Amino acid sequence: MVLHIVFGQSSAASLKAAFELDPLLEGELLCFEDDLSVGPLFILDTPDGRSARKQWWNQVLDVPVPVIDPEAPAPEPVPEPDPVKELKGRLREEEELEVWIWAGQNATDVCGYYWLVSQLDRFAGRIHILYLNNLPFLNEKGGVFYPTHLSQILAKEFLKAKKLVRAVSTAEFELDGEEWRRLMNENAGVRLLEGGKKIRGEAANFYDKDLVALATKEFQKASKVVTAVTGKFKYPVMDLFLSWRLKELVKMEILQARGELKTMRDFEVKIPSGELEFEETSNTEDNG
Repeated sequence: MVLHIVFGQSSAASLKAAFELDPLLEGELLCFEDDLSVGPLFILDTPDGRSARKQWWNQVLDVPVPVIDPEAPAPEPVPEPDPVKELKGRLREEEELEVWIWAGQNATDVCGYYWLVSQLDRFAGRIHILYLNNLPFLNEKGGVFYPTHLSQILAKEFLKAKKLVRAVSTAEFELDGEEWRRLMNENAGVRLLEGGKKIRGEAANFYDKDLVALATKEFQKASKVVTAVTGKFKYPVMDLFLSWRLKELVKMEILQARGELKTMRDFEVKIPSGELEFEETSNTEDNG
């Protein structure tokens, strides 16, 4: 039995389509949706770390803070679920279960791989990796291209990609586990892939200058600004993250907004009258 793991629903859809073409590839599919290339990671392997990350996501997604009656009894704290603990439980119970981790050449998948491998070393020999790093594939027109995300790969192309599967080595468990601990301790706001599996951390405000540079003196949809910034980079940036940064720029009065600061389709932004330049905020800004 093979458990295929991907990071993000778009990757899951692509791999699932490949299952229909090759019964030998088919197995259970597990999708982790949290994009670990952005936001806090500090002590993420603990309940406190997972709780802090959830609070950050609530801020990014503008989830309302519940109103608590001060006279009511304090609710019992509910620990954040630990999906890796559940996975390890299955591996202990199902001795024939193998894990295949699929990763494209992007920070989301690489960070997700580090996160998993750092906690699965006791199952060495049953944990496999398919890292589609700088590999050529065919597009719909038969042309060769180098995808950065699994979602860019045609279903039939996964059939040859499966031949690249290999067990994670003992050295990788050790070195990549250390890399994950480095990423947690660094606790950067943004993580960028520099090539191979090398991740570089930057402050949460890393893309602010790009967002402001694409703003104009006239109001334009926030979604238009976000799409333009995403298109500038080889590795696309999560639009939810960029939308949050736009709202933070509005709160800092670096940009002016019109509409409700909810989703990026609900408001417009422009450069405030008289403001011609953007002074980048301190690189010491935290994750939010």
